[in-house]
Formats: sequence, C-alpha cells, structure tokens
Amino acid sequence: MQGALDCPSVLHAMSVRNHSTAAATPLLSHNMAMQLNTATPTDRTPTSAASSSNTYLMPTSPSKKAKGTGDNYKPKIARTCGQRPACLVNASVTYCGNDQIYAFGGFDQYTDEVYNHVLKLDLKTLQWTLVDNYGDIPGVRMGHTACLWQGSKLLVYGGENEHREYLSDLVIFDIKTAHWTQPELRGPIPKGRARHAATVYDDKLYVVGGLAGNDTYTLDEICYLDLKTWTWSRSWSFVHRFDHSTWVWGGRIWVFGGLDGTMERSGEIWWLDLSSPAYKTVPAQGGPDFSTLERQGPGPRSHIGQFNQPQHTTTGSTGYTANSSSVQVRASSWFKPVAPGAMSSARFFSGPNVPSQTAGTHFHVYSSGALLDFVTPANTIRPSDCNLSALELDALQWQRLAEGPEIFDPAYRWHYCAVNEDGTKAWLLGCPNEAPENAAGGFEEYLSDVVHLDLRRFGLLGNNLSFEPLAIGGQLPASDTHPISNLSSLGADLSSMFDRPPETGSDSDFIVTAENDGLEDDSESSSTRTARSASSPQFISPTTPTSAPIYVHKLVLRARWPHFTRVFKAQMAEFHTKKMHIPEPYAVVRAFLYYLYTDSIAAHPVYCPSLDAVAGLLVMANVYDMPRLRLLCLHRLSRELDVEHAAVVWERAGTAGEDWLQRRAASYCLTHWGRIVRTLGFRQLSRQSMMELCEVIDVEGRVVGGDELELVGGLGGAKFGVGGLGREPGRSRQTAIDVEDADTDENDGMELN
Repeated sequence: MQGALDCPSVLHAMSVRNHSTAAATPLLSHNMAMQLNTATPTDRTPTSAASSSNTYLMPTSPSKKAKGTGDNYKPKIARTCGQRPACLVNASVTYCGNDQIYAFGGFDQYTDEVYNHVLKLDLKTLQWTLVDNYGDIPGVRMGHTACLWQGSKLLVYGGENEHREYLSDLVIFDIKTAHWTQPELRGPIPKGRARHAATVYDDKLYVVGGLAGNDTYTLDEICYLDLKTWTWSRSWSFVHRFDHSTWVWGGRIWVFGGLDGTMERSGEIWWLDLSSPAYKTVPAQGGPDFSTLERQGPGPRSHIGQFNQPQHTTTGSTGYTANSSSVQVRASSWFKPVAPGAMSSARFFSGPNVPSQTAGTHFHVYSSGALLDFVTPANTIRPSDCNLSALELDALQWQRLAEGPEIFDPAYRWHYCAVNEDGTKAWLLGCPNEAPENAAGGFEEYLSDVVHLDLRRFGLLGNNLSFEPLAIGGQLPASDTHPISNLSSLGADLSSMFDRPPETGSDSDFIVTAENDGLEDDSESSSTRTARSASSPQFISPTTPTSAPIYVHKLVLRARWPHFTRVFKAQMAEFHTKKMHIPEPYAVVRAFLYYLYTDSIAAHPVYCPSLDAVAGLLVMANVYDMPRLRLLCLHRLSRELDVEHAAVVWERAGTAGEDWLQRRAASYCLTHWGRIVRTLGFRQLSRQSMMELCEVIDVEGRVVGGDELELVGGLGGAKFGVGGLGREPGRSRQTAIDVEDADTDENDGMELN
C-alpha cells in the first residue's frame, strides 16, 4: 500500500510545486485522490515513510469541483408561469426570503390602471400567484417603496394613487399571514411623495427624496420613522433626487443614481454620517413639526401641516377597496435645516470603468461594501456597452466585474432587480424584446422571465462577510489593539500563539514545513529566528529545499481544516510524527496557516505580505475544497489587482480553474501590457504560460502607446479633477475640496465635495 500512499503524494508535490511554470498543469488526478481516500487506516501506517526524513509529503484530499469554478459562467434565463404581471410599471419588487419575490402595486402602461395586487413569484417553481390578502388593505398606488423588515414583513410607504395624489401613509404586510395593518403614527408627518428611496436600518425606516407637491417638484429631504415608537422625525435637507437608490453601510446612508432637480441623470454619490444624536430614537409626540415655521419659505404659511384626506373611496380592478385613511400631505417647500452629520459627495466624470448613467437601463444594489451597477440592454445602448460594475465605497473606485455579453442576452429587456439581504444573489425580472412564437393575444408581459445571478461568482463576499468599518463611538473589540484590524477578538488572541516555538510558552504541538522560497529570514522577528536556530538550525539554511518550521496547534488545524481532520482520523504518518510538509512556497503556506488561526487574509507585513501569497491561497482553496477561503481570495485579488501581480494572478487563476478571475486578469494585462512585461511576475512565467497569455488577445489586436493608449483607457482614464466642482443648489454652506493625486493612473477621475 506504500505505492498508493507515495504516488499521489509525489504527484501532488510535483503539480503544485510547478504550477508557477505551467498554468494548465493538473492539480491532482481525481482517481488517484479517491484511491487514497478509500484506503483503510491499516494501509496508511508510516512504516516506510518514517525512514525518509523528518518531514513528509502531505497527500491532498479529493478536490471536489468548487461551485462556480472551472466553467464559463453565464446566468440562464428562465420562463415563468402562472398569473404573470402584465406591463407593471413603478411597482415594488422585493425579495422576501425562502426563494420568494413579492410584487405590489404599480400601473399598466397601456391602460393606466393602477393596482393594489399582491403577487408572489416562487423562484423554485417559477410560478406567479395572486395572493389573497386581508385586513386594512391599502389603496392602489405606484411609485412607492416596500422594505423587508424583521424577515417577514413588508413596510410599504408613500407612492401616488390613481388621482396622481402623493401619499404619505405606511402600511405593513405580514407575509406569513397575508394580513395588512396600518400602525398609528406620531410626530411630524412628512410630505406625500412618490419615486423616492427607502431603507431599513437600526429599527428605523429612512426615506430620502422623491417627487411631491401640486406642481411636482423634486424633494431634497431625508427623514426617518422610528419603528419602535412609530414616530416620525423631522425632515432635513440632504440631496435632490428621485428614482434613485439608497442604503446604509459603515454608519452612513448613501444615495446614488436617479434624477436630480434639473431632471438630469446623476452620476454623483452622496453619503451622510448617521452618528449624530439626531438619528437616535425620536420623542413620541404627535402633531406636525411647527419648528419648520421658524423661517418661512415660499408659499402661504397655512399650508404647513395641512393633511388632505381623499374625498371618496376608490376601487381597483381587483375589487379591493382603497384604504380611505391614506394620508396625503401637500405641504409647501419651507426652509429645512441641513441634515446633521458630515455630508459629502463624489462625482465621477471619466475613466474606463465608470458606467455612464445616461445610457442603458441601470439597477443599483448594495453588496459587500460596494455599490453594484447592472447596466442592462436597452434601445439607448449597444449590447457590448452593457456590464456589471462595482464602486468600492471605502476607496471610491470603480471596478468592472463583468462585460455585458458574459451575463446579459441582448434579446431581453429587464425592468426590475431584486437582491437578497445577504447580498450574494440577485434576480432580474423582464421579458423578451419580441413576443415568443407561442404567444397568443398579443405580448404585454413585463415580468415573464427571470435571470438569477450568483454574485459570489464575481468575487463578492456577501454582506455578512464583508469587512465594514467600525461604527464611530462604538465599543472597540479586543482585536482593535492588534495591528490587523479585520480580526475578530478570538482571531486576535489565537494569532498571538501562531508560529511560536513551544519553549516560548505557546504550547505548540505540531510542525508544518514548506518549500524554501528564501523569504522566511526576512519575514520573522529576531527573537523567533533565534529560537528556531536553537531548536532546529538545519531548517534555516537558505540552501536547503525545505523551509523553516512553522509551529502550530493540532487543535486549531483539526477544527479549521477538514483535510487535516481526515489525515488524523486515518492515522497517517503525520499523526505519529507530528510533522507535515506542504509542497507550496513558504509565504503561501504561512499565510494559509495564519488564515486558519484568524479567518482573515487581510494584508499583513509578515503573514500575508503580497498578492502573490493570496494567489497561492486561491490554489490551495481549490485543492482542499475550502469555499470561504476561495471567496476571500477572489474578493481581494479582483479588487487589488495591479501591474506588479497581474500576470501571477492570471496564472494562478487558471491553475485554480477560476475562469472569471482569469479573464479579468488577462484583460488587465493586455490593457497595461507595456508595464506588465517588465514586471518580475511576468518574467517568472514559463514559456508556455507566456504564450498562452499572449494568445488571449484578439487575432486583429495590436499594441498601442502614448496618446493613443490614454484615449483607449490604458492609463486608467483622467486623473482626479482640479477644476470647479458642480454642487447641488443651495449647497453653498459646504466647502468644495479639490483633489489631485499624481499617482492615480489606476483610479477613475472624480470630484469630491
């Protein structure tokens, strides 16, 4: 049985050790790996292995095909059935968990009939159902918002009815019971509005912008409803917007997209700090906010706080009676104080990755600390110009995640987008451009087709795994005293015990070695090197092929590494010798073990120094079937891709079977080819890998340089602007900051307010 043990071990050592010289080298024969795993524990005794040296080749576990890897991912379009909505415009479409999407309200663009239907799409059966609902059923409306609250309730706010009257009521739909309720609200009722944006955060419903007034003007208001006391806050001045998106991240509320007060599509992003005490629980008091009368704006004073109730009851096409208690507020545009807290904005005006908001149909959602912009097919844009882009909110930098042909079919138009709360899945709902051959009686279905997008395929972590900044003023966890800020408190404590010899009091009981890449001497402290030299000086020599030992704890490895658990259960050689050899570069192995201790691959000057190590971690995540590590590597590599490491990332992505990342790295390499070929990473590629990378370019492609390179975006677009900054009307209180950065070749041009 020794041959069954050594053969796959040696194969693994050769393939993984040499993956830097051939991107297409297979990691491990699946049949050999299965043969190894089906061997009995008795066959895996270390009798002959013990006679080799004091380190051992570690056989890999059977690498299952990681979900989302090794294939050219393109979302598939599925046809729905049942009671499909026809021509539903300005409705609310919300993902409510359990593979269900709920649509409410909207109007028919051909008949102008406004609805108060509740429709449900089961994403498993792809069937639309008209939901029987009960209770205080709201009136027909369109242009409202519906936010998921407490996992099973929809908060429907505002909109306009069939008489084009703007509403300011709140109704709650319980998904479990299909029952409507209307809570009694207190505080200053905000203006009735439609086509606004709303989001739930910290048990508060934040409402931003919208259209209001008898003459229909754009609101610049922000206010919130405390969902514990059902009390409205006062309204503050923020930013003029409608048909926009809003979300909360990092203790700030963000606004992007839509149209401004001049009816122009905006490419600005605004954010407001919510740490001010004004955004805490508001006092439970009734009546309008008469403090707005302190300074009088245009219009008669008597309009303030005047609530216009509907004069008659309307009945929708479904027979449901409109709610007669819907509140419509037609207040005048009085002066409002500026929203408390730091307020800022950024306008992107150039760059190869900046999506133009004036062309195509855009859907904006939040995921993983980034704003996602789905630029979908429309009559105003070419299919080749469609894409999926992401704006990293911490760096304010755009990234192109996927091109349009990779995810969109130009034969379809998409009208709504829904995303789950985790930010890992998105669904586009729409219909074909032309009626199907079997369509009868015309074709007027807006939501007849659905496409599901797994956002994790594009390196997005999901909201539960994203590294969000700490809220200002909150209690700092113990990990914040550690140099690496992304560690949990437990991870910070464990990291202090990582890679310390047992004589230092760490109680380490296992040794892992790797391939000697000559980096360990520079990455260790002098005390650690001294301890190593005293205990095992043969490992320190740079001429030996085996690296210095890495001291770890069996308990941690067994709890965090499934393959290590299988090795110990089988009582293989490593079980008896308490030593293991991983045929990967020392920096990669050390970063991998540090991840097992901390659950983090954040940049670290010692344990994870560069993207080369992260690219190696991606390969190991694929070999040992560790999906979370794979996701973290994809996220970091796709967002920190640079000239120095692009070639290495391209090769490792190919080795790991990550086609999406490999295409992204190849595109980056070709765009910056003149600098890429001068990097150490490119020169270390094998001849075969170099040829494969060169052949990625189209057969009609050519090398450009100088001014022409800048025109095609090869230099990353224009630098940060230094001219005058466009500001919102009435924003003279803010100070405009001109930013210029001499080293912003990779950044998109933008203005900061």
